[in-house]
Amino acid sequence: MGTGKIFKPLGASNHTKDEREKNDYYATEPKATELLLELETFSSRILEPACGEGHISKVLESNGYEVISSDLIDRGYGEVKDFFEITKWNGDIITNPPYKYAERFVRHSLEIINDGNKVAMLLKILFLESKSRKKLFEEFPFKTLYVSSSRLKCAKNADFDSGGSSAVAYGWFIWEKGWYGNPIIRWFN
Repeated sequence: MGTGKIFKPLGASNHTKDEREKNDYYATEPKATELLLELETFSSRILEPACGEGHISKVLESNGYEVISSDLIDRGYGEVKDFFEITKWNGDIITNPPYKYAERFVRHSLEIINDGNKVAMLLKILFLESKSRKKLFEEFPFKTLYVSSSRLKCAKNADFDSGGSSAVAYGWFIWEKGWYGNPIIRWFN
């Protein structure tokens, strides 16, 4: 029995017959960032290191933040730059990183910011799983997880018009460098 025949009866909606986008580019619907800003406050200076076409950056800018936007791939917005070459950032970091590099993005973000600054990552709720990420959470516990009770959409290649709603549950994971304790989980929308 092929894997497709196994996952369908199990209801595993994370598996799809469509191929993943080559560079793991799944754009964030602007509503996700608007909702984040209703939940959390940030410093006036923000780095968006996986900006894609600017879906998060544009919302932040329209709300008065100074945003430095970059991406490894030129998608016509922000500077073309490798996030992992940045060694220091004086401000907060907000992004929806390529999921396959999400843990690396979290670790690097926390390395380059100052104590008291925040990292906000839009991630699948499944990010809570795995032994390697358990180690991450023990070393760097996130302060708050805002779970979206309505499905937010991260659109392959920023194509928000194709397909229906998302089958993936997302949340905003918030780290504050230097904070240690038990995370708070809240629901929104």
